[in-house]
Amino acid sequence: MPVSSSLSPAVSPAELEARLRLHLLPELGPRRFRKLLSAFDSASAALSAPASAWRALGLPAACAEPRRSAQIRERAAAALHWLDEPDQHLLMWDDPAYPALLGELVDAPPLLFVAGEPRVLESPQLAMVGSRRASQPGLDNARAFARSLAAGGFVITSGLALGIDGAAHQGALEGGGKTVAVLGTGLQCLYPRRHAGLAAQIVEQGGALVSELPLDCPPQASNFPRRNRIISGLSLGVLVVEASPSSGSLITARLAAEQGREVYAIPGSIHHPGARGCHQLIRDGATLVESIEHILEALRGWQVQAIEPVSAPLASVEHPLLDLLHAAPHSTEALVQASGWPLSQVLAALTELELDGLVCNEAGRWLARSR
Repeated sequence: MPVSSSLSPAVSPAELEARLRLHLLPELGPRRFRKLLSAFDSASAALSAPASAWRALGLPAACAEPRRSAQIRERAAAALHWLDEPDQHLLMWDDPAYPALLGELVDAPPLLFVAGEPRVLESPQLAMVGSRRASQPGLDNARAFARSLAAGGFVITSGLALGIDGAAHQGALEGGGKTVAVLGTGLQCLYPRRHAGLAAQIVEQGGALVSELPLDCPPQASNFPRRNRIISGLSLGVLVVEASPSSGSLITARLAAEQGREVYAIPGSIHHPGARGCHQLIRDGATLVESIEHILEALRGWQVQAIEPVSAPLASVEHPLLDLLHAAPHSTEALVQASGWPLSQVLAALTELELDGLVCNEAGRWLARSR
């Protein structure tokens, strides 16, 4: 049975089953997995080795004890059954088809489950991340940047979370491009469920869902920061669209910098809490991004085709109220005071701008939207 379709020769069925069993053991992360394969030359030999040999390698008893359990065998058998289905694959770290950039990491996932097209993981990727509770302008920026970059041939990689992640995936699809979603759960436990339809679209349009976790792994808080290294590791750079100082997106940006990837951040209003994380990144050396060109300057050699400048999301329509709202969110009363216009004129103008999709109202404050 092929593990990764026709991409590379498959390991033997026995070795594949053994690797799946190893992968299911508790407290056995990527480095310990590699240590076992290096010490015993194969997963099959590692499973057959005595517990004392595992202890000699510094592995805890919690790893060694369940390796022959019926539950581990059953879960490995279920994974083998999953691999029999179309468009469901397993890439292994010593497989020629394994994503080269990700393989550079010292803690690269030993096994990578893929639903969809595995070859997309070798395409030039740009990660886009940000707040789950993003503002409407932040969501607009994510979709517009993703749409333009995907139309230019970049694969957009993100984490399928609510907020900026979802908007980035959606924008890439709208641009006729491909996108990769790296999950913090097993592929059979899609989370959030609200994005089940989006996940199906990603696969249908030639993208992929990816996870290093066992297929039946449910949502666990500790797994989401862990998957961030894969998002950045697959990508040439990471664009943070909107993030608070405590956002997990900053973890992804830090990992990207440590991995030698480019880090980009879109600035925002000093009055908007969701912009503070991006401002911190810029102070720490991230590239300030106001247009697609600021990203392409660093990634020009990877560009597949010309990107239409009309897609740049921060291009604005000239309007006195829009100028004020691009600077900072305002209440209606504050706009009256700042513009010097009568209330009736401000309300009429805001109605027209809202109908044109240029502004929106959130919690009583008006915000400029990007097109």
